[in-house]
Amino acid sequence: MPAELQHISKYYEQPESKARNLILDDISMSVPEAGSVAIVGPSGSGKSTLLHILGTLDVPTVGKVILDNRDVMAMNEAGLANFRNRFIGFIFQLHYLLPQLTLIENVLLPVLPQKEKSARKVAMEHAGNLNERVGLKDHIHHRPAQLSVGERQRAAVVRALVNKPRLVLADEPTGSLDTENAVKLGQLLYEMNREQNTALVIVTHSMELAGRMDTIYRLSSGKLQMIK
Repeated sequence: MPAELQHISKYYEQPESKARNLILDDISMSVPEAGSVAIVGPSGSGKSTLLHILGTLDVPTVGKVILDNRDVMAMNEAGLANFRNRFIGFIFQLHYLLPQLTLIENVLLPVLPQKEKSARKVAMEHAGNLNERVGLKDHIHHRPAQLSVGERQRAAVVRALVNKPRLVLADEPTGSLDTENAVKLGQLLYEMNREQNTALVIVTHSMELAGRMDTIYRLSSGKLQMIK
């Protein structure tokens, strides 16, 4: 799914001083169909805010978010939520698996809004294939506390991909992992991007992971600059 940010700015008014806390300053970028993009930069530079705006979890103060040739900010709340669930997959630094659910139940959470039984069946089959692909086939009935940190993060990747999203957004997906598991997860994301033809945008401090992407942007002082 082609994605585009057009002249995005994000700031917060400070009524007492009448000043603006500027987070993002007139940012434009595009993500091609099945392309991969990394966004790097110092902590606090607004990388997560930019990713959340692209994923419609946050709104810009100024500018447009164009996904699949649609201005998604013009959608109503219900339409936007449906669009987000169907077409966008999210992976965060923390896995956010629900502790009371098994791995397979956690993975299938994005499928619950689907009313068609056929769609659910396809998603469940896809979940089974993905779990086997990432080495979790024998753990699907385990709860998060019974899984290693790396296994929990791989489960989060499967959850993000279970609806076959056309855009996957990953916010520091390897940040909580040791070096070995970080390398494995980075390779997995790279392979999934190629195999499933999903557009992939990663916010990361890891230049090794960023280097696998087609394009690298650096965000600093509210400005975005392409460096690869």
